[in-house]
Amino acid sequence: MSRAASEAVATPEAVLAFWFAPEARSRWFDSTPAFDRELEAAFRATWEAAAAGALAYWEGTPAGALALVVVLDQFPLNIFRGRPESFVTEAASRVVAERAIARGFDAALDDAGRAFLYLPFMHSESLADQDRSVALYEAAGLADSLKWARHHRDIVRRFGRFPHRNAILGRRSTPEEEAWLASDAAFTG
Repeated sequence: MSRAASEAVATPEAVLAFWFAPEARSRWFDSTPAFDRELEAAFRATWEAAAAGALAYWEGTPAGALALVVVLDQFPLNIFRGRPESFVTEAASRVVAERAIARGFDAALDDAGRAFLYLPFMHSESLADQDRSVALYEAAGLADSLKWARHHRDIVRRFGRFPHRNAILGRRSTPEEEAWLASDAAFTG
């Protein structure tokens, strides 16, 4: 990483201060193009460094591991909204989350922090990861997140993937997926 690039990379504290501020909380699951642009301007270089593995040292603390998961799992959803790159660091975020959980770092986080540390499992198209998501939220007593974890798991259990990602990822939808996507029950988040 060049000196200029390293100067543009945020600290874990800056990531968490931004992500858990009241203004960002209101956009977690209801973003706007303006918020996406703001996040990209502030954190694109940080995401690029994390994607390249240059921020692995953040994993040494609970807060650092959480910040890295947010950068790898959440930020690309905003930066690359509606594009395949949205999911490019999703697997890496699960690896970081798994190591943090194995170290017991989740116990050091508040409920919102734990919810985001566990979220990479909910975003996976693997049924085993979905089961892990449900178990984590259940054990933590995070009822609202558990509701969504079960919902995501039901989608992956039914289709083996998230049909709402098909168009973004250039995948053909099955007739059953097309019917579901056209229904009121469809999840598009």
